[in-house]
Amino acid sequence: MSQSFDIAVIGATGTVGETIVQILQERDFPVGQLHLLASAESAGSSVPWRGKNVRVREVDAFDFSTVQIAFFAASAAVTRSYSSRATAAGCAVIDLSGGLPVEQAPNLVPEVNGDVLQGLSQPCQVACPSSSAAALALVLGPLRGLLEIQRVSVTACLAVSSQGREGVTELARQTAELLNMRPLEPKVFDRQMAFNLLAQVGAPDAQGHVPLEKRLVSELRELLSLPLIKVGVSCIQVPVFFGDSLSVSVQTTSAVDIAAISAALDAADGIDLVDAGDYPTPVGDAVGQDAVYVGRLREGVDDACELNFWVTSDNVRKGAALNAVQVAELLIKDVS
Repeated sequence: MSQSFDIAVIGATGTVGETIVQILQERDFPVGQLHLLASAESAGSSVPWRGKNVRVREVDAFDFSTVQIAFFAASAAVTRSYSSRATAAGCAVIDLSGGLPVEQAPNLVPEVNGDVLQGLSQPCQVACPSSSAAALALVLGPLRGLLEIQRVSVTACLAVSSQGREGVTELARQTAELLNMRPLEPKVFDRQMAFNLLAQVGAPDAQGHVPLEKRLVSELRELLSLPLIKVGVSCIQVPVFFGDSLSVSVQTTSAVDIAAISAALDAADGIDLVDAGDYPTPVGDAVGQDAVYVGRLREGVDDACELNFWVTSDNVRKGAALNAVQVAELLIKDVS
């Protein structure tokens, strides 16, 4: 019998935490004991697991020496409060919050930079990047041998689930209120989200950049091992429940070969290249799926050294939960 591993999921009642539990079951991860943890406010609820309901307990009282891997799918503050305790107890940490510095927990997308694990001491701390960075790195990774990338420009259209369950509930509430001609009072977002576009996601700094934009820039450079590439990012909030979409423009040093690029993407793990003349959407294609969908692959209107394309993927499932479980699969590969 193969070895089993005791697992903790912190933030188990959130959208990402619940999806991690679901994917662990779907992929038949060798889980021995599953411990579901959350804040005191969420403790006491239950999450389905292997035909039964597992009770969620409070993270503050948990003994991390009883597990080998901990998924941190709560806030960055929670990760910073408990990750060191977990590592000191001999538990590997997979952080999905962006709460740890890269020097402490390098970002990892297994299809792109899985070799990062080889140089880490055990028990290790690793991070999953933002869902947009994960999706874009997955697409650009197979192209590094074909293109000398100078600049990447991205408009990231982010689903409201990027704000957690509260964002999903807020969009549903606003939509219902407007359709029933009731007065709208924004709560999670600073203005109307339903049937609207918001030009920023989060509070900007003095230069006008929001934290998620700066995070995407640094994560993309790290994942691709291209620290000098120029990256321009605009994150906008769109009235979509699940599924991020990216409009991407890549500036290269020589003319792009669309046929060669298409072949590389078509052969890459985790990518579904949509035929020319068609394009993917989050609702029609990506939601609930394990692939990153790419479409509208084309060179610039008047610049043969410009590559443009469209990307969409399930931000909760593919961009966060599945990536984290794939990282865990790498961690246990040599010991299971």
